[in-house]
Amino acid sequence: MKKLLNQKEQWYADTAEEAEEIVTEAKENEALIMKKISEKYNKYGQYFLVDLTYQYGTPKEVMEGKPKDDAPDGQINMDEVHEGVPYKVNQDGSVTMGNADDDLPEFEDPFANAEENKDGSDDQLPY
Repeated sequence: MKKLLNQKEQWYADTAEEAEEIVTEAKENEALIMKKISEKYNKYGQYFLVDLTYQYGTPKEVMEGKPKDDAPDGQINMDEVHEGVPYKVNQDGSVTMGNADDDLPEFEDPFANAEENKDGSDDQLPY
């Protein structure tokens, strides 16, 4: 199981109004836990950097939310228990195992009646 716990975003805005719009939209998400608008300058001029942090859960919450009978990947859970192989104990104490392969139809070779091409030329093969 994989689950996103938190996410950090950085946004660029030309004006303070655009930065405030970004924060207003982010506030609609209940997972928002931190917002910060920083006024920055470089040789090209002024800009605003908006930092947002969202938290969707903690490992404890995720683990508590899992069902108790949830088996790890690769393990079978109790609903998928293998019934085993059928067997029979004989009067003398020997055991006879049933074979599920006995129920399968007999294999028929699809090429049993095919004739070999004696020509030997590969000129007409598509590859």
